[in-house]
Amino acid sequence: MNLSRNDTAQTLRRIVLFIIAFGVVGTVTELILIGHYQAPNQWPPLVLLGLTALGIVAMFGNPGPRTLRMFRLLMVLVAVSSLVGVYFHLQGNIAFKLETNPSLTGLPLLWKAVTSGTPVLAPGIMAQVGLLGLAVTFKHPNW
Repeated sequence: MNLSRNDTAQTLRRIVLFIIAFGVVGTVTELILIGHYQAPNQWPPLVLLGLTALGIVAMFGNPGPRTLRMFRLLMVLVAVSSLVGVYFHLQGNIAFKLETNPSLTGLPLLWKAVTSGTPVLAPGIMAQVGLLGLAVTFKHPNW
């Protein structure tokens, strides 16, 4: 079986979309299991991942330029949300550490905030999803 470059690229795009879908399902499941919906500021990752699921469905069809642009924009938002999530996780951990030990400052405070409480790097999954989604749109023939 001899695949052309376009066939190979399309196959790789579909594989990456499946990987993204797997990440979305796993992340949404995890967020629901840990109750990451109890406050309004916890909803954005769930909303963005829900939109990503819809975008994946659209991308599995025959995506036109509008679908590609919307998916790319969504993937940028998802990736940027990772940075916002890291900030909120770190901020929450710092606030909690200061409540329990107001004398903490500087690097000891930062170390305690990074190594305990809410996982600071957990929002990194959003960066992974977003960057993989952007890779799917890279040099797409319908762009």
